[in-house]
Amino acid sequence: MPAPLPPSTFEPAAAYAQVRPVRLALSTRDWPTLRGLFADLDPHGRTHLIGIAAHAGSVEPFLREMVAEDPDDALAGTLLGAHLIRAGWRIRTRYSAHYVSDEQFARFHERLRQAEQVLIDVTARHPDDPAAWTERITSARGLQLGLAEARRRYDRLATHHPHHLPAQAALLQQLCPKWGGTWEQAHGFARECADTAPDGAPNAVLVVEAHLERALDSGNLITASAYLREAQAHREIHEAAERSIWHREFRNGWGWLKVRSTFAQAFSLMEEWQSAAAQFAAMGPLGDEAMFGYVGDDPARQFQRLREQAYAKGGRP
Repeated sequence: MPAPLPPSTFEPAAAYAQVRPVRLALSTRDWPTLRGLFADLDPHGRTHLIGIAAHAGSVEPFLREMVAEDPDDALAGTLLGAHLIRAGWRIRTRYSAHYVSDEQFARFHERLRQAEQVLIDVTARHPDDPAAWTERITSARGLQLGLAEARRRYDRLATHHPHHLPAQAALLQQLCPKWGGTWEQAHGFARECADTAPDGAPNAVLVVEAHLERALDSGNLITASAYLREAQAHREIHEAAERSIWHREFRNGWGWLKVRSTFAQAFSLMEEWQSAAAQFAAMGPLGDEAMFGYVGDDPARQFQRLREQAYAKGGRP
C-alpha cells in the first residue's frame, strides 16, 4: 500500500510570492513598501491580493490612519473597506441565516456599513477601480441591498474591466437562490462570463461554481453527484474545462488554485477520477478550500479525502 499523502497546504503565501512581504509591510506599518508591492499588479492580481491582505488582524487603526492622511489613496481605502467586510463576515460566520443571532447580524451589518462609507468614497474618486467595486458587490450582498443594486455595481465595474473574475464570482453568489436570485439567473450569468472571456481565461470556472452551488444545495453528496452527472451539467462542465484548464492558453495566474480546486471537486463528485487526479496533481502540495466546506465542517479534510480517492481510482499523473 502506498504511504498516505501529506496534507495539502491552503496557505496563500505558499502559492503567491507577494503575500508574505505584503503581510510583513502591514504588520510593520510600512506604507511605502506596501504601495510598491501593489504598484505593478494587474487588476485581477491587485484585487486578489487585497482580498488576502484584508484578513490580517489588528490593521484597522493603521489603515484608517492611511486613509485619513490621503483620502485619495485608492489602495488605502480599498484595503480598509475589504478588511471591515471580512471582519463583519467573521462575526456573521459562514452558516445559514437560521443559525446567526440577531446580535451577530447587527454587528455584521455595522461593519459592512462602515466599509460602505469608505468604499463609496473610493469608487467616487476612482470609478475604474475594480477591487473597490468588487468589495462593494460583496457588501451589497451582506447588507441585502438586492439584485438590482448588486448588478448596478457590477455593471459599473464591467464598463472598465469586462472580464474581472473576482467581481464576477462575487455577483454569482448574489444570483444564487440563497441570496435572493434564481438558478436560471446564476447559470445564465456564469455562461455569459465564460462565453465572452478570452480562450484560456479562468472565467469559465464560474459555470462549474454555479453547478456546484446547485448540486451541493441539497446537503447530500450522493444527490450532488447524481446532479453533476446529468447530461446538461456534465456537458457544461466539460465545455468550461475546454475553455479554461484544458485550453493551451490557460496559465496558473492569480486565483489559479481556486480554479483548479473547483474543477477537481466537480470531477471527483462526477466520479471522473482521471480528470480529478490531473487537477489535484497540477496543484502539487497546494490547494484551495474553494467549495469543499459546503458539505461537512472541515474543507481541508474533504479536499484530502477526494484527492486520495482521485489518485487511488484515477491514477497519479
